[in-house]
Amino acid sequence: MAPHATPQPDAPFVEFDGVWLAYNQTLLDKGQFAVEDIHLQVRRGEFIAIVGPSGCGKSTFMKLTTGLKRPSRGTIRVDGQPVDGPLKISGMAFQAPSLLPWRTTLDNVLLPLEIVEPFRSQFKDRRREFEERAKRLLASVGLAGYERKFPWELSGGMQQRASICRALIHEPKMLLLDEPFGALDAFTREELWCTLRDLWEAQRFNVILVTHDLRESVFLADTVYCMSKSPGRFVVRRDIPIPRTRDLEVTYTPEFTDIVHELRGHIGAMRKTGAPLQQ
Repeated sequence: MAPHATPQPDAPFVEFDGVWLAYNQTLLDKGQFAVEDIHLQVRRGEFIAIVGPSGCGKSTFMKLTTGLKRPSRGTIRVDGQPVDGPLKISGMAFQAPSLLPWRTTLDNVLLPLEIVEPFRSQFKDRRREFEERAKRLLASVGLAGYERKFPWELSGGMQQRASICRALIHEPKMLLLDEPFGALDAFTREELWCTLRDLWEAQRFNVILVTHDLRESVFLADTVYCMSKSPGRFVVRRDIPIPRTRDLEVTYTPEFTDIVHELRGHIGAMRKTGAPLQQ
């Protein structure tokens, strides 16, 4: 495919082909890898979750996907293009909302448009349009009326909603989430599951969610991947056949809990050893 060719509609949106990563040349020379032999194909618009033991390479996988790290071996393509540097078509949110305390909620959400081209050069002329976009996004996650509040005036759940809006303001094709709800209480966490579900179902961008919460992964994702202990590689791929739209009540059904228990069994086994990819 030519470097700027339009990707085919049925082509994978994210594709890892034999990807290995060592964090420096010394580790590479010793054959010590953070992740190894990653093969993955993600459909356009698919929501995947990655789970596994602490330190297995889940966050490293995110860095590879966004171009923040380049693989030692193998190739990565996103939206039909080789990943050879930081991607502009992705947005990211983390466990800590990291909102700037001196900026209002609205101005925090607008921040990527002030930094990332082509929006940066257009920001002054299109500021009103961008503000309206941010207000609509905030309203969609229940933050209408909080645009002029500062982060310290918001609850933890509200701050995380604003963080997700900030990640989506430039309308990325892919959203990467690294333990975004891990610091929240159980009730707020479940509310935000539904918020993310609704955003994804409305826009159908790709999502890669890294989480330790198996219930979260099964509730939100089309496909769950389990990673082995370091060096990380995918050892289980589990499709989630539960119909959408999924309400919280589904988390109490036998089908849901059976999948959660199955994944928990895989992760328990992986604490001891790796295994070939299972489906």
